[in-house]
Amino acid sequence: MHESLLTIGQLAARSGVAPSALRYYERLGLIRADRTGGNQRRYARSELRRVAFIRISQQVGVSLDEIRAALDSLPASRTPTAADWAELSTAWRDRLEEKIRLLGKLRDDLEGCIGCGCLSLQRCALYNPEDSLAAEGPGARLVLPHAGADPAPV
Repeated sequence: MHESLLTIGQLAARSGVAPSALRYYERLGLIRADRTGGNQRRYARSELRRVAFIRISQQVGVSLDEIRAALDSLPASRTPTAADWAELSTAWRDRLEEKIRLLGKLRDDLEGCIGCGCLSLQRCALYNPEDSLAAEGPGARLVLPHAGADPAPV
């Protein structure tokens, strides 16, 4: 077997992802493995980048379906280049910037809530008295102006 290929145990150790998760990613078509004559999985080293991309994307709330669509945009016939990865990241830039903005707002709002010490919903900046924003639609209207809308696909 070619020495640059990794066993599932080696890929798991190098990526920090459990073998069961790697098999799941493979079933979903997120990563690819070749099979030996004994039907053992062998992964190209480039799959390490794909696994890292999957894990990071999941950490920021990107769904596995969106991750698969992004990975499907990469060339299957060769190892993706830096330019290939840059093109993929450019497509995600706006969504990630919006996520960063929302995380900052959540951080700031929570900091205000923790620091205010009001312990009262009557004075809370996030309180929606009498559910007055219900007519504007579902969701956290004070925090998310477009709450209830489907998130923009990556």
